[in-house]
Amino acid sequence: MIQTSGNSMTTLTQDALVEQLSAIVGADKVRTDADSLETFGKDWTKIYPPKPSAIVFPKTTQQVADIVKFANAQNVALVPSGGRTGLSAGAVAANGEVVVAFDYMNQISDFNATDRTVKCGAGVITEQLQTFAEEHDLFYPVDFASAGSSQIGGNISTNAGGIKVIRWGMTRDWVAGMTVVTGEGEILELNKDLMKNNTGYDMRQLFIGGEGTLGFVTEATMRLTRTPKNLTVLVLGIPELDDVMKVLSQFQSTMDLTAFEFFSDKAMQKVLARGDVPAPFETSTDFYALIEFEAVTDADMDQAMVQFEKCMEEGWVVDGVISQSETQAANLWRLREDISETISEWTPYKNDISVVVSKVPPFLRDIDEIVTREYPDFEIIWFGHIGDGNLHLNILKPDDLAKEEFFERCGKVSTWVFEIVEKYQGSVSAEHGVGMTKKPYLEYTRSAAEIAYMRAVKKVFDPNNIMNPGKLIDA
Repeated sequence: MIQTSGNSMTTLTQDALVEQLSAIVGADKVRTDADSLETFGKDWTKIYPPKPSAIVFPKTTQQVADIVKFANAQNVALVPSGGRTGLSAGAVAANGEVVVAFDYMNQISDFNATDRTVKCGAGVITEQLQTFAEEHDLFYPVDFASAGSSQIGGNISTNAGGIKVIRWGMTRDWVAGMTVVTGEGEILELNKDLMKNNTGYDMRQLFIGGEGTLGFVTEATMRLTRTPKNLTVLVLGIPELDDVMKVLSQFQSTMDLTAFEFFSDKAMQKVLARGDVPAPFETSTDFYALIEFEAVTDADMDQAMVQFEKCMEEGWVVDGVISQSETQAANLWRLREDISETISEWTPYKNDISVVVSKVPPFLRDIDEIVTREYPDFEIIWFGHIGDGNLHLNILKPDDLAKEEFFERCGKVSTWVFEIVEKYQGSVSAEHGVGMTKKPYLEYTRSAAEIAYMRAVKKVFDPNNIMNPGKLIDA
């Protein structure tokens, strides 16, 4: 069944749908086989089974515009698909939608060394851009565990963050300009790659983080920066949660950090159990911090050691290790970066939440207390980008509990968690987007007035509710 976007019904059969889409992109760029529908109709979430009607692979912005105009004419709903690494069901086609996959729009062009910019198709993989920057002695700093498969268009649509936000910010900070196709099929060129452009509303910012609900990003000019020098990693064992923030404050008082990550001992033990990453040191503590910084001179390293010794004297840190090579730094990073992949076999229920940095300890304690008390049979795994106030709460499914019952029980957990988020004036989604999984809880972060304005904006750009309906907000 083909999903329609509004009240009227499409008269298209699937054969007619395929025929008309093929006329736009070519017969070889439309798929309806079971494997393709399964693969391209979902993201990393496992809550909603994929049920798309067809997958279409445009190669140009004009083809995307033609697909959107066709969808409006026939009242067919569209779902964008990038690297399919999302964690909020923002790219899941669960109701017969047509999936627009950007895999073939993966060209990098128009590199400008003076402006430090490069143009990327929506399907360019994050790691592909990082490698391109490296080949030109530059650096693209937005980085996360899914960099090898996530795509730039999806990163922009969810305003992806990751492990370097404390120094370099979110995806939003690196988009110089972009091309979008609105919900009416109109092509907009936004900002023209300008550094300064004070001519009214910056519509880039509506599409960044818009999850494809206003229109589809087809191309973006991304900014690059200088390559950091001699990135060095410290992993510290910390006995008390409050001490994590004291360590952060101590290091930031004299150093510019490129990352400050946090993970619990339970999280690290899952990674160590795989046997391919060594423990950082013999001492066991409840919490760990991973600190990354540029050690350009001996003075930088000396300063890090001064701060480490200060933290040891205060009792905030009981043990630590510092990387002596790029290989060792990469292994220390794996203690943090391998957590998501490692725990995936337990079908984790994920919450991606944030507060201002100063509120993290009481915020985390309040949540951990209620989840541990109400669900003693659930294993709780904490980690996250604590240096920017972003925490990942992962609840692992017991082996003897059915997935459906587990997700139902976790829904109650989410209500309690998000009540605490609201109490601390935080966000129910720090970097993973809203999609379908967080949509029922948007009111815990956004006011009724804000949500009403969001609906109004949606109506302006996508009057027929063609673009990724059912995600982020209800039109």
